[in-house]
Amino acid sequence: MKKFVIKILVNAVGLYVASLVVKSGIAFHGGGFQLAWTVLLVALIFGLVNTFIRPIVKLFSFGVQLLTLGLFTFVINALMLWLTSKISEHFAVRFHVSGFWNALLGSLIITVISLLLNAVLPDEAKK
Repeated sequence: MKKFVIKILVNAVGLYVASLVVKSGIAFHGGGFQLAWTVLLVALIFGLVNTFIRPIVKLFSFGVQLLTLGLFTFVINALMLWLTSKISEHFAVRFHVSGFWNALLGSLIITVISLLLNAVLPDEAKK
């Protein structure tokens, strides 16, 4: 359970930083406590999408993954972020990603932030 919470918090930081960097394409709406709650809720949705849908997409795109030497993973990550945006909008969570290229840039930023935070966090926190 602790590992899941840490993963959600890391995703939340990555999503928030991505929204700051890609201001015109990734947006959280609200302020203060509402913004913090929205970021955590979107991070939870993003975590669930990556847990349940991403493996299926990766399985069916295995051939393309092989042909592109794994670079298609960036496209899959962007699609998962875009899907998170659509699911969030469906449930009236105030998060929006406009366009594929913004999703691609946002997913790259989230990946880098996640890698950095996971490298900094002690191994005891990840268990």
